[in-house]
Amino acid sequence: MAIGKEGNVKWVDGLRGLASSLVVMTHIARAFDGDLFSPASAEGAAPRLLQLPYLRILVQGRIGVSIFAFVTGYVCALKPIKLSRQGNQDVAFASMSKSALRRVPRLVIPTALATCIIWVMAQLGLFLVAKRSDSWWSGATAPDQVPHLGSALYSLFHNIITTWTHGRNAYDGNQWTLLPLLKGSLWVYVFILATAYLQPRYRMIASLSMFGYFWCASDSAFGMQFFWGVFLCDVQNAPAANDFIINRPRLCKLLAAICLLIGGFVASYPEGHPEWQPWSAWLFRVLVRILPKDPDFPRFGSGIGLEFITLGIHFSPFLKDVLSGKYLLWLGKQSFAVYLLHGPLLRWVLCWMVYGTHLPADVVNDKGETVPGQLHFPGGYKLLIWLPFWIPLNYGVAMLWTTYVDPWCAQLTEQVVSYVKDSPDEKEGGVLLPR
Repeated sequence: MAIGKEGNVKWVDGLRGLASSLVVMTHIARAFDGDLFSPASAEGAAPRLLQLPYLRILVQGRIGVSIFAFVTGYVCALKPIKLSRQGNQDVAFASMSKSALRRVPRLVIPTALATCIIWVMAQLGLFLVAKRSDSWWSGATAPDQVPHLGSALYSLFHNIITTWTHGRNAYDGNQWTLLPLLKGSLWVYVFILATAYLQPRYRMIASLSMFGYFWCASDSAFGMQFFWGVFLCDVQNAPAANDFIINRPRLCKLLAAICLLIGGFVASYPEGHPEWQPWSAWLFRVLVRILPKDPDFPRFGSGIGLEFITLGIHFSPFLKDVLSGKYLLWLGKQSFAVYLLHGPLLRWVLCWMVYGTHLPADVVNDKGETVPGQLHFPGGYKLLIWLPFWIPLNYGVAMLWTTYVDPWCAQLTEQVVSYVKDSPDEKEGGVLLPR
């Protein structure tokens, strides 16, 4: 699902690769070290290294979801905005139509296939160690075995459907993001369609207005990011904005540094107990004054932080070159597969590595009830020993998916699209939509 060659935009693919890596890191932390999501392990305790501002973003990878939303808005708007600025609105309409038609099967087919694979793994009992472990996150997100084939098949099809109706999938909870991302891409297409004949400056005002609307609606993880992506895409295509960066390199370096420092600090907002450290308590007092009523403070922290970070990237050609490096682009190429596969691999292979493969015997509790025995975390040292093996395994499996499975999904998508779409020679020609 690469972006293409419309302008200097490879950095967005690199950013997406970083986002998928952050999501993997945050789920490892959730599974084995939940204290990292607070600014300290206890009130009055000294913070650990990965609980400090900026560094905590690596394991608190909540910002990864916001990056996916930003990239969705940016990519969906990229080609139509460029064509509209050239006066080729009809070509832009055709491009959006083709992209929107392909987007649904390109998301639904691979995620349904991944759900089927995880369903088979669950029925084979590969997640039983995770269910018996003292890792709350691993146990809570690991799917159950369903004893009867009919019930199991019903559960499979039910969860494939609810992924796209309610954003819920018992076999892979990570798929909850796909429904809002699909909705957001369609919102962006409708927005570009409605503003295609606006002057660029007024389309930018309109996209910022949509950003403000979702700010008021407290949709900081998705809505705000979709239209921030549209706005920044328009800015990057504006000649005046590009001339500003070329003609004022020193000022832009300063602006980039300031934006990155502010963005990283705000994105460090902890998931809980901000009052335990002075920096997070101060940040809470600032946010509570500017955010709408009853906000999701951590999500807003990641969202606002991402806006500053992407502004910093916009002002820095050097950062764009870094994000366009071959290694980050490779991560970007694997990002969707990594997102789909890292969860089941964590609950299966990594849990087996850390806890072993033998299930504990059932025990009798104080009430005389027989309950499943629990596996206890052996210590962080064992996790650190196995991570250098599990992480390459995770990316190796993702690379196999990208090499063999994703092209098959793309081919199936093209077959579906070619079957249902209208033939060009059946059109009457002329302007696709009125001015």
